[in-house]
Amino acid sequence: MLNKKTIDTLNVLLADYHMHYQKLRNFHWNITGPHFFELHLKFEELYEDAKLKIDEIAERILTLRGKPLSNFSSYLSASNIKESDNTLVDHQMVSAILGDHQALLAQLKKVNIEAEELKDDGTLDITGTYIGELEKTSWMLNAWNQRN
Repeated sequence: MLNKKTIDTLNVLLADYHMHYQKLRNFHWNITGPHFFELHLKFEELYEDAKLKIDEIAERILTLRGKPLSNFSSYLSASNIKESDNTLVDHQMVSAILGDHQALLAQLKKVNIEAEELKDDGTLDITGTYIGELEKTSWMLNAWNQRN
Protein backbone atom coordinates (compact mmCIF):
# COMPACT_ATOMS: atom_id res chain seq x y z
CA MET A 1 0.00 0.00 0.00
CA LEU A 2 3.05 2.28 0.31
CA ASN A 3 3.08 5.09 -2.25
CA LYS A 4 6.00 7.38 -1.60
CA LYS A 5 4.72 10.22 -3.81
CA THR A 6 1.31 10.32 -2.10
CA ILE A 7 2.93 10.12 1.33
CA ASP A 8 5.38 12.88 0.43
CA THR A 9 2.62 15.20 -0.80
CA LEU A 10 0.54 14.40 2.28
CA ASN A 11 3.51 15.25 4.50
CA VAL A 12 3.81 18.65 2.82
CA LEU A 13 0.07 19.10 3.40
CA LEU A 14 0.59 18.11 7.04
CA ALA A 15 3.35 20.72 7.36
CA ASP A 16 1.13 23.31 5.67
CA TYR A 17 -1.71 22.64 8.09
CA HIS A 18 0.65 22.87 11.08
CA MET A 19 1.92 26.25 9.91
CA HIS A 20 -1.63 27.42 9.19
CA TYR A 21 -2.75 26.19 12.63
CA GLN A 22 0.02 28.10 14.38
CA LYS A 23 -0.75 31.26 12.40
CA LEU A 24 -4.40 31.00 13.43
CA ARG A 25 -3.36 30.63 17.08
CA ASN A 26 -1.11 33.68 16.70
CA PHE A 27 -3.98 35.71 15.27
CA HIS A 28 -6.44 34.43 17.89
CA TRP A 29 -4.12 35.58 20.66
CA ASN A 30 -3.15 38.90 19.09
CA ILE A 31 -6.33 40.26 17.50
CA THR A 32 -7.36 43.69 18.79
CA GLY A 33 -9.70 46.44 17.71
CA PRO A 34 -13.37 46.75 16.81
CA HIS A 35 -13.57 43.26 15.25
CA PHE A 36 -11.97 41.53 18.24
CA PHE A 37 -14.97 39.48 19.34
CA GLU A 38 -16.01 38.15 15.94
CA LEU A 39 -12.46 37.39 14.74
CA HIS A 40 -11.26 35.99 18.06
CA LEU A 41 -14.06 33.42 17.84
CA LYS A 42 -13.59 32.81 14.11
CA PHE A 43 -9.85 32.21 14.49
CA GLU A 44 -10.57 29.73 17.29
CA GLU A 45 -13.11 27.93 15.11
CA LEU A 46 -10.58 27.76 12.28
CA TYR A 47 -7.68 26.51 14.40
CA GLU A 48 -9.86 23.82 15.99
CA ASP A 49 -10.78 22.67 12.47
CA ALA A 50 -7.12 22.72 11.40
CA LYS A 51 -6.18 20.68 14.49
CA LEU A 52 -8.63 17.94 13.46
CA LYS A 53 -7.31 17.96 9.90
CA ILE A 54 -3.72 17.66 11.14
CA ASP A 55 -4.64 14.48 12.99
CA GLU A 56 -6.59 13.07 10.02
CA ILE A 57 -3.73 13.74 7.60
CA ALA A 58 -1.16 12.14 9.93
CA GLU A 59 -3.41 9.11 10.37
CA ARG A 60 -3.87 8.83 6.60
CA ILE A 61 -0.09 8.84 6.16
CA LEU A 62 0.14 6.05 8.74
CA THR A 63 -2.67 4.14 7.02
CA LEU A 64 -0.62 4.28 3.81
CA ARG A 65 2.28 2.82 5.86
CA GLY A 66 4.23 6.06 5.82
CA LYS A 67 5.74 8.14 8.58
CA PRO A 68 4.21 11.57 9.25
CA LEU A 69 6.47 14.55 9.83
CA SER A 70 6.37 15.30 13.52
CA ASN A 71 8.67 18.15 14.48
CA PHE A 72 8.55 21.88 13.87
CA SER A 73 11.85 22.07 12.01
CA SER A 74 10.41 19.63 9.47
CA TYR A 75 7.22 21.66 9.18
CA LEU A 76 9.16 24.88 8.65
CA SER A 77 11.30 23.23 6.02
CA ALA A 78 8.53 21.41 4.13
CA SER A 79 5.66 23.87 4.29
CA ASN A 80 4.49 26.18 1.54
CA ILE A 81 3.11 28.45 4.28
CA LYS A 82 5.35 30.87 6.09
CA GLU A 83 5.12 32.27 9.60
CA SER A 84 3.44 35.58 10.24
CA ASP A 85 4.36 38.12 12.87
CA ASN A 86 1.99 39.22 15.58
CA THR A 87 1.65 42.87 14.55
CA LEU A 88 -0.90 42.50 11.77
CA VAL A 89 -4.31 44.16 12.09
CA ASP A 90 -7.64 42.46 11.49
CA HIS A 91 -7.95 42.75 7.70
CA GLN A 92 -4.26 41.86 7.24
CA MET A 93 -4.80 38.73 9.34
CA VAL A 94 -7.77 37.70 7.22
CA SER A 95 -5.78 38.36 4.04
CA ALA A 96 -2.94 36.21 5.39
CA ILE A 97 -5.38 33.38 6.11
CA LEU A 98 -6.79 33.68 2.60
CA GLY A 99 -3.24 33.37 1.27
CA ASP A 100 -2.77 30.23 3.35
CA HIS A 101 -5.98 28.84 1.89
CA GLN A 102 -4.59 29.27 -1.62
CA ALA A 103 -1.43 27.40 -0.62
CA LEU A 104 -3.47 24.64 1.05
CA LEU A 105 -5.72 24.29 -2.00
CA ALA A 106 -2.71 24.05 -4.30
CA GLN A 107 -1.16 21.32 -2.13
CA LEU A 108 -4.47 19.46 -1.87
CA LYS A 109 -4.61 19.38 -5.66
CA LYS A 110 -1.07 17.94 -5.75
CA VAL A 111 -2.15 15.23 -3.33
CA ASN A 112 -5.16 14.50 -5.55
CA ILE A 113 -2.98 14.04 -8.62
CA GLU A 114 -0.90 11.42 -6.82
CA ALA A 115 -3.93 9.71 -5.25
CA GLU A 116 -5.88 9.60 -8.52
CA GLU A 117 -2.99 7.85 -10.25
CA LEU A 118 -3.24 4.99 -7.74
CA LYS A 119 -7.03 5.08 -7.40
CA ASP A 120 -6.51 5.85 -3.71
CA ASP A 121 -10.14 6.57 -2.85
CA GLY A 122 -9.46 7.01 0.86
CA THR A 123 -7.08 9.91 0.27
CA LEU A 124 -9.31 11.37 -2.46
CA ASP A 125 -12.28 11.31 -0.09
CA ILE A 126 -10.36 13.28 2.54
CA THR A 127 -8.91 15.83 0.13
CA GLY A 128 -12.20 16.36 -1.69
CA THR A 129 -13.91 17.23 1.56
CA TYR A 130 -11.10 19.58 2.58
CA ILE A 131 -11.19 21.38 -0.78
CA GLY A 132 -14.93 22.04 -0.53
CA GLU A 133 -14.65 23.29 3.04
CA LEU A 134 -11.67 25.55 2.28
CA GLU A 135 -13.35 27.05 -0.76
CA LYS A 136 -16.44 27.90 1.28
CA THR A 137 -14.45 29.34 4.18
CA SER A 138 -12.35 31.38 1.74
CA TRP A 139 -15.49 32.80 0.15
CA MET A 140 -16.82 33.83 3.57
CA LEU A 141 -13.55 35.37 4.76
CA ASN A 142 -13.16 37.20 1.47
CA ALA A 143 -16.69 38.58 1.84
CA TRP A 144 -15.85 39.77 5.37
CA ASN A 145 -12.60 41.35 4.16
CA GLN A 146 -14.44 43.36 1.48
CA ARG A 147 -16.00 45.57 4.13
CA ASN A 148 -12.60 46.83 5.27
